This record gives sequence, C-alpha cells and structure tokens, in this order.
Amino acid sequence: MNNAELRQHALGIFQAGITAANPYLAVKRHFESSPLSFSSYQKVHIIAFGKAACAMSNAAQEIIPAPLLGNAIAVTNYENVSAVAHVEVIGASHPLPDEQGFAAAKRIMSLAKHAKEDELILVLISGGGSALIPYPVTGVTLEEKIITTNLLLSCGATIHEMNCVRKHLSQIKGGGLAKFIAPATCHALILSDVLDDELSVIASGTTVPDNTTFSEAIDLLKRKGIWLSLPASVRKHLQQGEQGDVSDTPKANDPIFNSVTNCLIGSNIVSVNAMQEAAKSLKYQTILYQHPLCGEAREVAREWVIWLKNELPHYIKNTSIKRIAFLTGGETTVTLRGNGRGGRNQEMALAFAIAAQEHAFEGKWIFLAGGSDGIDGTSPAAGGLVDAQTVSRICARDLSPHALLEDNNSYCALKTAGDLVLTGATGTNVADLQILLFETDN
Repeated sequence: MNNAELRQHALGIFQAGITAANPYLAVKRHFESSPLSFSSYQKVHIIAFGKAACAMSNAAQEIIPAPLLGNAIAVTNYENVSAVAHVEVIGASHPLPDEQGFAAAKRIMSLAKHAKEDELILVLISGGGSALIPYPVTGVTLEEKIITTNLLLSCGATIHEMNCVRKHLSQIKGGGLAKFIAPATCHALILSDVLDDELSVIASGTTVPDNTTFSEAIDLLKRKGIWLSLPASVRKHLQQGEQGDVSDTPKANDPIFNSVTNCLIGSNIVSVNAMQEAAKSLKYQTILYQHPLCGEAREVAREWVIWLKNELPHYIKNTSIKRIAFLTGGETTVTLRGNGRGGRNQEMALAFAIAAQEHAFEGKWIFLAGGSDGIDGTSPAAGGLVDAQTVSRICARDLSPHALLEDNNSYCALKTAGDLVLTGATGTNVADLQILLFETDN
C-alpha cells in the first residue's frame, strides 16, 4: 500500500469518529430509548448552546409535538450557524466570548426565569458552550472576563482548571442556569467534549451541581502564575467569594436540582470505538493507546514516538500482522511560547513528525491528530496528518520545523508540507481524535 492510500485510510477512520458523534442522531437515539412524556407539560421550551446546538435543536423540534413547542433558542459558534425551523439561532464567538454571546446569554436567562412550574425546558448542551454564553457576575465586565479567559488559554490551563475559574465568574455556569430555570422542570441532554465525561465540566456545568470553590479557583490562578495579571475586579470578586461575602455556586444538596435531569448522549470514547470499527473494516489490527490522551501536546507526541520505538517490535515480531492502527482521543494542551498560528492538534502532529525523525522511527506510517469540531485553535484546519517525509518537505522550503514549533506556528509548518486536515466545521464536538497507522514489511 502506498503513502497516499495510507493517508486516505487515516482520513476515513477520522471521519468515522466524527460521524459517530453526530448530534442530530444522538438526540434522536436518546428519545427513542428513553421516551419523555411531553404531554405532561403545558409548554416545552428549548435552550441549546455549544458547537452542536443547531443539529441538536433541529432534532428536538422535530420530536416535540408542535402545539407544545414554546420558545426555542440555539447559540452556536459562527462557523456552525445554520437555520433551524421554529428555533432562533444566534451566532457567537469561540474560544473567546463576545458581545453577541453576552446578548444571547441574557436571552437564555430571560427564558429560564419566565418558565412556569408546569413547563419543561429542554437544555441541549455541547462542547464550546462555556465560551458561547458568557454572563459575568455583577462587578465584572465582559471585557474583563475575556482577558481572564485569554490568560487561562495562554498558560496551558486544562479544561477542568478553566471551568473552575469561569464558574465562579459567571451567573449561568456551575449550576447557575438550573437555578434560574427552577421551579420549571429541566431535562438536559449533554454531548461531552471532556476526557472523563464529567458533567459538571462540560460547558462549565450549567445544569449540574458544582463541587469547586472560590478558594480552588484562586489557588490554581496563583499556581499558573497569572493571578496578578488578572483584572482587579476579577481578583476582588474571587476574594469576596472566598471570604463568604458572595454566594458560592449551587452544590448537590441544593433543592433546585430536585427537578433537574442530566443525560449524557455522546462522548469521545464513542467516537474512538467507531474509529476502531472503521479500522478493522480496513484490515487493521487495532490497539487503544492511552485513552484518554492528555498533557502538553508536543510532549505527548514525543512520548508516543519513544513508546512506539520500544513497543512496536513486540507487536510485529514473528506475526502475520500487516497493518496496525493505534487509536485514541482526548484533549491535550498548548503553552504559548511564540506568536504563531495553529492549535493543539497541529502542534501534536508537527511535534510527532519532528520526534519521529530525531528518534529514527522508520517504516511506513501516518499520524493524524484532529479536532472533532473541525476547528483547531486559531486556524481553519481541523488538525494535521504527517508522515516520515513531513520534516523534509518543510525543510525543502527553507523553513525550520523546530523554529516553527517553538513559535507555536504549526499551521504554517503543516500548510507548507501539505499536511493540514481541512474538514470545515463539523457541527459537533467530542474533543480530539488521534490515529497512527503503521504498515509492516512482513
């Protein structure tokens, strides 16, 4: 099999993972397996937010009986905006919030506050929702919250760390939406984009009890070295919360959660399992590699190459194996060191290619790292697809792969090599997917 065929196999397996996370079908499957008696309510409203908001709300409005359908709002990133019957669709910015998202959050909170006890609000949550509906606490402006979010993104904070802080600077996150919905009934369907599928982390847990505290938020901001760089208003609010002068986020024993149901309907491991089936259909022996994958993107790539150098011979020695697919998924982080363009998946792919050359990882192989949402970091690419010649192709254009990596300019490097994965916005988000295909000479 030639290199072009390997690349097509990798892209096909990646697409199988994305297809498995189809949000429209996930909502449909949920109601087929767990029917909900909509007739028990006077009205059924829809609040959807996240990168899959349009597809999820489209499925929901088809299922809810027309006479019962009340107000319906879907907030998604600009790239995923599409018209949905009977639903008001609002575009907003991701990963940094904007005024459109703030206005959308106000609309959502108004709908929630005016819902009656005999009504149901169907909340449809998907990855990216946290940034798309910013609703800062009193005393903190949207611009100050954007500065805080940018600092968290730049210091390599994990999704858990980012959300711990964001929950304590928001009126809608960390169970805040559930508080406003009460006493109406809340039924939330959640498409997970986090590693452990912890519901309180996905989109900052708007309908889920929060077990983090103001003190934890302050501690991690100091540990990351960005505490003193935060706006004064942010530090003041967090300190007031730590001292008990501001109410903390609602906890599990809060009665507002008595009429709240949260259901997970899709996740990263579901997509990884689908990739395994796709790889098997192409005659690959499949191996799950360290799922869920997390850590600094470039370090994860280097460690994977070293592991392959040591372990791959054991898989292929004295066997008839011809093709091996190492598959995983998760969410890595990037610490910004330069001013380049890219994302964690492109950085991982570039770092993998560099490490493969440095450690003489030979043979016929292809490595793909891509975001299931089709948008990686600050670029239009979903990720990168590299092989043993990637570094040579970059060097042939008089560019240094190492220098580009240090400048966090993986997009330029992979574009030069012709190794970008370009899918466009996929309309879903279950974190990232990684594929390593290896063909032996046996």
